[in-house]
Amino acid sequence: MPVYVFACHECGPFELARPMAEASSRACCPICQREARRVFTPPRLARLAAPMRRALETEEGSAHEPRVVTERHGRALRQRREPVPPWVLH
Repeated sequence: MPVYVFACHECGPFELARPMAEASSRACCPICQREARRVFTPPRLARLAAPMRRALETEEGSAHEPRVVTERHGRALRQRREPVPPWVLH
C-alpha cells in the first residue's frame, strides 16, 4: 500500500498508508484530529532493492546514451554438419 504525506496546519507533516483510490481525499491528523491536506512529494525510489534500482538507472541511461557495440561477445555459433533438407523453413 502506498504511503502518502499529509500536512496539518497545526501539527505539521505526517505520513499515512492508504489505498490508491483514497489518495486524493483528505485525512485526519493523528495528533489533533483536524483535517489535513495531501502534500505531493516525489516517489521514494531509494527504497527499491539495489538490483531494481540499477536496472532502472541503466534503462534510463540507455534512452539518452545507448551503448555502442564494437565487438562480438558470447559463444561462437555451432556449424551444422549435415545439410539442411529443402523442406525445412528458416
